[in-house]
Amino acid sequence: MIVVFLPFFVQAQKRDSLIQKDYRPTGIRLGTDVFSLVRNPIDDTFNGWEVSADVDFYRFFLTAELGYWGRDFTTEDEVYSNSGSYWRIGVDMNFLKKDPEKNMFFLGARYGSGTFDETLSIQLNDTWNQGSSVFTNTDAKASWGEITGGLRVKVWKFLWLGYTARYKFALATKTTSNLVPTDVPGYGSTDKKHTWGFNYQVFIRFPVRKVQLVPAK
Repeated sequence: MIVVFLPFFVQAQKRDSLIQKDYRPTGIRLGTDVFSLVRNPIDDTFNGWEVSADVDFYRFFLTAELGYWGRDFTTEDEVYSNSGSYWRIGVDMNFLKKDPEKNMFFLGARYGSGTFDETLSIQLNDTWNQGSSVFTNTDAKASWGEITGGLRVKVWKFLWLGYTARYKFALATKTTSNLVPTDVPGYGSTDKKHTWGFNYQVFIRFPVRKVQLVPAK
């Protein structure tokens, strides 16, 4: 992936003009996660989508993400399902400050939050117990932090491609039942104190004003 985008980095560093230090936004990008769209029809255990938006303030990009997540797992003795929504908000810092096209190689941070319902059905089939038990969490809450990094590249007019890698940590959950959450929308399995995530994204950028340039020294 990095090899594919390497020519854009080289081109960006050869600009003979620099972006003027101006914190007024120049545009807004709206995008969606391609992996979720592809995963839906081929993974019977997953149903979901994610959209995102960012707006620039010089080298800093305010970013918001919104998604839906549903999981279904079935084993010999258990049936688990959940569904819910999540959002993240944070800031990315662009390290390609010499590029007037606003291509990005960035590091950032996010705060994530999710609300979901989940059900766990356990089939009892031993000498002493027969039947099933059902446990539920309704309107469960979760929050976590993320360190992010990735690329955003203009490929044609208003069309952009990019990816975001996520290191997720500090998961906290709140429920009103005795069922410990198994899977959190936007985060993943709760048996990990920290985990990784990855999005491959397509964006459309809507310009607000032209980028102001100054001669490079």
